[in-house]
Amino acid sequence: MARLYLFKKKVNRMITIDSVAKTFLNMESMSPKKLQKLCFYAYSWYLTHTGRQLFENKFEAWIHGPVDPELYHQFKEHGRSPIPREEKIPSEVSNDPFVYEFVELIYQAYGSLDGDQLEELTHSQAPWLNARKGLLSYEPSKNSILDEDIINYHKQELVNV
Repeated sequence: MARLYLFKKKVNRMITIDSVAKTFLNMESMSPKKLQKLCFYAYSWYLTHTGRQLFENKFEAWIHGPVDPELYHQFKEHGRSPIPREEKIPSEVSNDPFVYEFVELIYQAYGSLDGDQLEELTHSQAPWLNARKGLLSYEPSKNSILDEDIINYHKQELVNV
């Protein structure tokens, strides 16, 4: 993630989580779990580097890691099966080279991992852990993962690079 420090540009508008998800799905067919985690990392690193949210959706600390409920309901019919590839990148991403390159960098950093590996990674990181404080591993949760926790954790990661 060391290359991400280059991104300081402020964007005047947010895009949607749907557009970010479809951009990742243009890169490969993947499970809903992997898609959730890639969107979470895109949101997290964008927030950390720009100080702005990439999209309005908030992630919750579910049993299997960060989940956006809207994205979950959109793709839950796929279960553990791969979601088919998207033929094209949504225009709100393709027309914004900064956002597109940012999403590409997230994919380069995390795309080689499968959904289970990404789940394990998020389970070891403070944003998800803090949102689940006091819960047993099998207890459901709708606790929001806080932007402040995301920023603090990832800024510390950059210091350790």
